[in-house]
Amino acid sequence: MPSTKSLIKLATALASVTGASARPASGNGTHYGPGTNNGIEAVAYSLSETYDSTNFFDQFTFFTGTDPTNGDVDYVAQDVASSGGLAEYQNSQVYLGVDYTTNNPSGGRESVRLSSNTAFTQGLFIADIAHMPGSICGVWPAFWTFGPNWPASGEIDIIEGVNAGTTDQVTLHTSSGCSVSIDGSSSEATLANSDCNYQNANTGCGVTTTDTTNYGNGFNSNGGGVYAMQWASDGIYVWFYAHGNVPSDMLSDSPDTTTWGTPMVSLRSNTCDFGSHFANHNIIFDTTFCGDWAGDVWGSDATCSPLADTCNDYVNGNPSAFQEAYWLINSVKVFQ
Repeated sequence: MPSTKSLIKLATALASVTGASARPASGNGTHYGPGTNNGIEAVAYSLSETYDSTNFFDQFTFFTGTDPTNGDVDYVAQDVASSGGLAEYQNSQVYLGVDYTTNNPSGGRESVRLSSNTAFTQGLFIADIAHMPGSICGVWPAFWTFGPNWPASGEIDIIEGVNAGTTDQVTLHTSSGCSVSIDGSSSEATLANSDCNYQNANTGCGVTTTDTTNYGNGFNSNGGGVYAMQWASDGIYVWFYAHGNVPSDMLSDSPDTTTWGTPMVSLRSNTCDFGSHFANHNIIFDTTFCGDWAGDVWGSDATCSPLADTCNDYVNGNPSAFQEAYWLINSVKVFQ
């Protein structure tokens, strides 16, 4: 989720919003396996961290700076978020929401962006999520990881989309010298660009998907699901399973990626040294508004543009539209 999103990424986002794709959709979140391991590196993992309602806010830091993506957002500190009901524990789950009551807020609509206190290099990251921000005009949510001195240490966008989008986009951003293929991905994956430094890494190498249960309203109406991202020495792999179809070991303390079948997205390369392009990543959850992606495509978005002249106008003047713009997290586990 870097400072600028260029036209290629915007174009793929529009394709995602309209449902256009070169590959067929399944719509049920069950088509990834179990099956063969598709040549994915077998790693024996040990549980390193568990983030849930017992410790989440102790292990994550609230970002309060200016949004690097130029969003119409005011990222607030923990005390403000807590008193305003934007960040709290609810029924053994972690709630991360936005302000949906203030009309025409000064300085952007209040929201939260949290970063894990611990940084990781390689590993298996498994997020069990009950609800994510819905397919709402003006919203730009993301679950991602990135390292210092962007883009030198890389970025991995696991869940990301904008506006009324209905499917997830997975993207890598790196320094120069890293190009990837999606060989070994599910049939729903479409690679927009292979160069992960494309447009000075602002666009990166994005992969669109077509399963409407993996993002936004479809994800929520289906009861959420589990995302797993394996960051290995030979590539980066993302699986998604809707709740009710999750492999039995995926949420255990002994997950085995080789039994999960074909990843939703597999990003590999014979030329990219993943060890030198990705290192020391913090885990991020955030929800911003408008900005360099959701705002930039507003005028060409057939669903959203009729609602207001600009994205900012809509976000500022329609607080109740964002009541469903929240994350509800059961847990995030990290294995190394």
